[in-house]
Amino acid sequence: MGLRLFTHKRSEGSPTRERARRKIDSPSPHSPSANFDPAPRESLDGDPLKRLFQQGRYNLILRDEAKWWVHPGGEAIVKEAKRQLERSMALVPAGSVAICNMLSAQPGSPEEEIEVAPFLLDVHCVTNARFQRFADSGGYDALEYWPEEIWPHLIELKDLTGQPSPRFWRNGRHDAALSDHPVVGICWYEAQAYALWIGHRLPTEAEWQMAASWHIKSSTDIMRRFPWGDAMDNTRCNVWSSRHGTTVPVQEYANGSAPNQVRQLVGNVWEWTDTEYTITDDLGSPIVGEMPMHVTRGGAFDTYFETQATNYFRTGQIALARTHNTGFRCAMNLNEASWIHGD
Repeated sequence: MGLRLFTHKRSEGSPTRERARRKIDSPSPHSPSANFDPAPRESLDGDPLKRLFQQGRYNLILRDEAKWWVHPGGEAIVKEAKRQLERSMALVPAGSVAICNMLSAQPGSPEEEIEVAPFLLDVHCVTNARFQRFADSGGYDALEYWPEEIWPHLIELKDLTGQPSPRFWRNGRHDAALSDHPVVGICWYEAQAYALWIGHRLPTEAEWQMAASWHIKSSTDIMRRFPWGDAMDNTRCNVWSSRHGTTVPVQEYANGSAPNQVRQLVGNVWEWTDTEYTITDDLGSPIVGEMPMHVTRGGAFDTYFETQATNYFRTGQIALARTHNTGFRCAMNLNEASWIHGD
């Protein structure tokens, strides 16, 4: 329904707007190769509970837990859904982070101290295989997952062959060789839509920084520049100096994990957050762009400067940008974790 509702005619805009559009649409060296092997289609069960489980929408199952307990086979599936969430998400404890919103942030620049409540975060970034289920379910056509202001732009969210899916896919399929790599070529709205579809949300910028810096409330007051410690180590993350030149599977670099084993918070791909990107000049006056932007964090496989691959470096991207090096992971409120509370 969503894509069929609209047609879109490009209009002439200001030079600034046109430069931004060219940045979004510029070709990427990471487009699929001639050896592209389309991922096979998954056959879904006709039973609604089993289908939700196949799609990995475990939290949606738990939200209606009482309903599914009386469903045929429901008790076993509900218990397994809890186990899957327990394996795939990690608890980030309460803490605090300091964020500087100045464009020329330097040591000693004014910072905002933000308290972060405990929450749950995906151990891995969302993969192509996981995002494929959203696309196959008709997620791009389901308007309930998209804010109304983006509806006219849904027709533009296409792959290399004009099908609704991430930018570098073909015919609505990802390359099977990249099934366990983070999905890229998705804008902020696509990341948000997936999170809503699966029953989760995007982490805020402060939550992301808390997960990466592990600045918990304790007498030690330890602050890390990287999830593993204070020194850059390109054997613990996938950045430019690691020499991969592209993404790697989300399971790699276990030695670069945060203390709770959340992987690749630094490197591999930049990660969308749920926070709008705000920045000020040295006098505290807001710098306003022509298009909405959201914060991205963590650096990527092609990040050259070490300072941009730290827990604290913040930048933003146009919310509709679909770049070759930006992905995301999902978060979840702690009060929804029934397997932790014993509900």
